Amino acid sequence: MSSPAIAADKIADAEMTRLLTILAAAKGEISKVVLGQDRVIEDLLIGLIAGGHVLLEGPPGVGKTLLVRTIATAAGLSFARVQFTPDLMPADITGSMVLVPDTNGRNTLEFQRGAIFTQLLLADEINRATPRTQSALLEAMQERTVSAAGTTMQLPSPFFVLATQNPLEMDGTYILPEAQIDRFLLQLDVPLPTAETLAAILDSTTGNTDAVAQQLLTPEDIIALQALVRSVPMANHVRQAIANFAISTQPGAADATEEVRRYLRFGLSPRGAQALVLAAKGHALLNGRFNVSFDDVKAMLQPTTRHRVHLNFEGKADGVSLEALLGKLLDASIKGVL
Repeated sequence: MSSPAIAADKIADAEMTRLLTILAAAKGEISKVVLGQDRVIEDLLIGLIAGGHVLLEGPPGVGKTLLVRTIATAAGLSFARVQFTPDLMPADITGSMVLVPDTNGRNTLEFQRGAIFTQLLLADEINRATPRTQSALLEAMQERTVSAAGTTMQLPSPFFVLATQNPLEMDGTYILPEAQIDRFLLQLDVPLPTAETLAAILDSTTGNTDAVAQQLLTPEDIIALQALVRSVPMANHVRQAIANFAISTQPGAADATEEVRRYLRFGLSPRGAQALVLAAKGHALLNGRFNVSFDDVKAMLQPTTRHRVHLNFEGKADGVSLEALLGKLLDASIKGVL
């Protein structure tokens, strides 16, 4: 995870206050358009200011695509959408060489950039494409570059991939490879609305006008916020608790519990531990605090681990709750450093 280009110590107090104020206003602006998804909106903004990609999972029709479009509008980011289908090819995302006539009437090969050359890429229904096509995003998500035609090209800054996926039990879906899914900072579940919220959605979307979010942030603001997130201090004992927790999820660790050895397929990677640290910092900042508490870590535990730590066959067969198991391991790690 690369660091933002702006040094956080160069952000004045007045500018810091302005950034946090407009970030809170942007959250409210998005909530006017996407109703009843306040927690998802908050976590999605945390992903953006932490500089990470986000995977949204939920059934069709719950507003995942609308949420991503609204985020792009409120943040002033250039936007592109790719509909992932089984016949989608990697070149359809990254671009390809095409013949272009020059002034002399001769055809020359030029690289035509694909949809990925944008600041916010919506990979819609990403798990409907084959693993080969999904892998076209690996370099872009990690390095923020695209290698094609013998050259490496830098992507715009900031760059985010916000992907949606349908539940795996639905027809026509593929499981995302571990190397692919680990590059998402967060995985967020988008739930169905309550009856009251659904009534409000029907009222606001079936009339003559639709709510539209105003642009309150700029790409430069997002970059500055990324630097600000990384500058949020974290006490040594909080950091150590996260490190201890990550090790405790490894079935092969020397002091792994019987539950971990028996039920977990594999544990939290170092990239996953980094994600938990950054997400906790983003959570603290979004809530107006410039220090990380254990409550911030607990709040971001599930979004950063649900796609990285998996139960094995025995764990699924025995109906083990992964959320409860990870929560218990984190509590034990926190207790161990206090």
